[in-house]
Amino acid sequence: MGPPQKSIEQFKGQARLPKFPVPIRYNIRLKPDLNACKFAESVAIELNIVADTSFIVLNAAELSVDTASVYFTHSSNSKVLEPLKVHVVEEDEILVLDFADTLPIGIGFLTVHFHRTLNNKMKGFYTSTYEHNGEKKNMAVTQFEPVGARRCFPCWDEPACKAMFKITLDVPSKLVALSNMPIIEEKINGDLKTVSYQESPIMSTYLVAIVVGLFDYVEHLTSDGVKVRVYCQVGRLNQGKFALDVAVRTLELYREYFAVPYFLPKLDMVAILDFAFEAMENYGLVTCCETDLLYDNQYSMAANKQRVVIVIAHELAHQWFGNLVSYLAANHLFPEWKGWTQFLDDYTEGLRLDGLAESHPIEVEINHAREIDEIGNAISYNKCASVIQMLQSYLGAECFQRSLALYIKKFARSNAKTKDLWVAREERSGAPVNKLMNSWTKQKGYPIISVKVKDRKLVCEQSQVLASGSLGDGQWIVPVTLCCGSYDVQKNFLLQTKSETLDMKELLGDENNLASTWVKLNVDQTGFYRVKYDEDLAAKLRYVIKNKYLSATDRFGILDDSFALCMAGQQSLTSLFTLMDAYKEELEYTVLSNLINISYKVERIVADATPDSLEFIKLFFISLFKGSAMKLGWEPKTGESHLDAMLRGEVLTALAVFGDDLTLKEANGDDLTLKEANRRFHAFLDDRNTPLLHPNIRKSQAVYVAVMREVSTSNRFGYESLLRVYRETDSSQEKTHVLSSLTSSPDPNIIVEALNFLLSSEVHTLDAVLGLGVSREGRETAWTWMKDNWEHISKTWGSGNLITHFVKSIVSPFASFEKAKEVEEFFASRTNSKIARTLKQSIERVHINANWVQRVHNEEHLDETVIKLICQGREI
Repeated sequence: MGPPQKSIEQFKGQARLPKFPVPIRYNIRLKPDLNACKFAESVAIELNIVADTSFIVLNAAELSVDTASVYFTHSSNSKVLEPLKVHVVEEDEILVLDFADTLPIGIGFLTVHFHRTLNNKMKGFYTSTYEHNGEKKNMAVTQFEPVGARRCFPCWDEPACKAMFKITLDVPSKLVALSNMPIIEEKINGDLKTVSYQESPIMSTYLVAIVVGLFDYVEHLTSDGVKVRVYCQVGRLNQGKFALDVAVRTLELYREYFAVPYFLPKLDMVAILDFAFEAMENYGLVTCCETDLLYDNQYSMAANKQRVVIVIAHELAHQWFGNLVSYLAANHLFPEWKGWTQFLDDYTEGLRLDGLAESHPIEVEINHAREIDEIGNAISYNKCASVIQMLQSYLGAECFQRSLALYIKKFARSNAKTKDLWVAREERSGAPVNKLMNSWTKQKGYPIISVKVKDRKLVCEQSQVLASGSLGDGQWIVPVTLCCGSYDVQKNFLLQTKSETLDMKELLGDENNLASTWVKLNVDQTGFYRVKYDEDLAAKLRYVIKNKYLSATDRFGILDDSFALCMAGQQSLTSLFTLMDAYKEELEYTVLSNLINISYKVERIVADATPDSLEFIKLFFISLFKGSAMKLGWEPKTGESHLDAMLRGEVLTALAVFGDDLTLKEANGDDLTLKEANRRFHAFLDDRNTPLLHPNIRKSQAVYVAVMREVSTSNRFGYESLLRVYRETDSSQEKTHVLSSLTSSPDPNIIVEALNFLLSSEVHTLDAVLGLGVSREGRETAWTWMKDNWEHISKTWGSGNLITHFVKSIVSPFASFEKAKEVEEFFASRTNSKIARTLKQSIERVHINANWVQRVHNEEHLDETVIKLICQGREI
């Protein structure tokens, strides 16, 4: 029997645990059985009872507690107290211990024995798989962020409840057993060994980590003696060497930047196949998805290499601080990659989510642990990093760095609130940081700054326009930067009201230049806002874009703002096409990559709005990318840049998507066609090492997409050949290349077959989401498939955040109000708190698309403009 209802009810539905006891240290002992997929465990927790209570309430989820083993011992008299009742409240993930008498104030020890299955849900303490000598084996892995520790041991699973952790593992003697701290003792007893680890510094439960499996490793020391290791599957040591070098150099960089040394004597990084997050910053034991840690010279491409650097820099930054610093490290280690320019991709992702009515502020109240997964999104990461970058730009890099170092020292191993960071900045700079940043963290959305010239004055006015086109009532303190006619003529100011008027004569110093001068706001895109220019200013910007007078970051910003404004009904699609035409010879990776992504989205809208215009639109996009493709060609060039290597595949993929059977000729006569892609693919099938199909082209899916675009029920060769490539390769990166291409066919029957393959045992649980980006022709097929398989999908992926990928990928591309209603009706009886926010955001995107389709359908002169742009000196 459970405790009386009155004893339990007071703890149910609470956002936080009661603070009667405070955990000091955990002594945890685990014995994982990797064959039976279960584990047994005991935990002894040193507590400080700080208030009169007869209850101890802590977190526990999916654990089978041995109620007879639960007892509390007070340190002053060693008296053992057993609870009258032990009750697990599963819906609130708490363990309530009800004692007969009030617990004595002071230090005591709570002991609990329990057991649980090791499932494959990629959450808590779970199993992942790997192959060794052709045999599939299990490893045991933890993923405790955000609230997974409670699925491994009873604990105070809240970040503020920090403690020290002493861990002991009983594991098979042939396996490697890792935790946050170095091993201090290892005793072998036949087939088992007992491994004890040094006690950790004080830290939150979500940073505790354990990995047990069969691994090889490479290691190196930092200049101050920190041992760094990269662990990977046996036989893949060479693939870990690049990550090791990056990790060592990054730790050394951060030691200087933060003016605080790395606290631990070692840092391990482990490559894991089944991992729901890209990586996790567990203190001293960083766990990573295999494709984000390993680099294979044969199968990996430039984007994989860059991804490894960003992931490592990001996770190691978390050993001190947060998100933005990862780009600082990547830019320092590989300046030729232009990391700050590529940060624009993250910046844009934050803007696009924050333009939704279903967005949320950076600072958001959490009422239950189940809500956390859905706010670990582009607001928490991308917008947060972007507003920090905006603050850095406003204060200056040196002031920013010094105040950050002081902040980290002040709050080391303790808890801080958002305002503590702003206060530290304010004390150092003297600027109104707290007031400024509150306007960005406590409200959702961002401003659009409308700019026009009136009576020789520049008028800047802020408003909130959502992606749907509806108006909001937000108002911000905006650090505005602008340049006039040259980067040498700049002005910075805080826009604290609805509008600001600037005298152009004062800016330029020469009244004669007013008529011809261009103006660019948000210089280098350091501000988290969009800009809308009047028609005259927009025309001048098109001219300077075409003539390459603007930086890549500013070219990116003007394009992305125009696309967002077009989607929101603030500009016509005709005006967007006219702007896109100015980028016809663009070769900067980040700018052209965004231009390609925008073209994909516009093509889908046009296909729904005016299908008769679709071929004209495709011709326009082909003419737009042809020049860049001709310069890049199919073959890597000696000494070419890392960014060109990444760009080649993306441009060729775009031509594969838009090209159909159109033939484009390179200067030397080589075909840039579906035919050429198929020729190279056949060469690859005959020889997997052929130079005709470089990894950069495979990863970008240029050839694989081209092959799948010709696959149909009556022509299955390409599909079956790609499945053969998937089954024969032992490279996880090559497998992801194939999965990302399989649903590109326009044939519904092939799409269903490919989607069913994602659910098969041949595909790792994590990798299934890679194949959800179906072709435009397959939207309805994918939706029907998801409805038919929802029970299986929900059961398999529903415990973590991966299930949101199914909803977002399959629902968001639709563009009709009828489909939005159908989606709502389907999910009305299938409530799942994990997808609630994502579902609302996806349905909102369907409404946004539907409104956009209606506007484009009614837009005049669209075909006329596109045909005119195609004919201006273009030859298809």
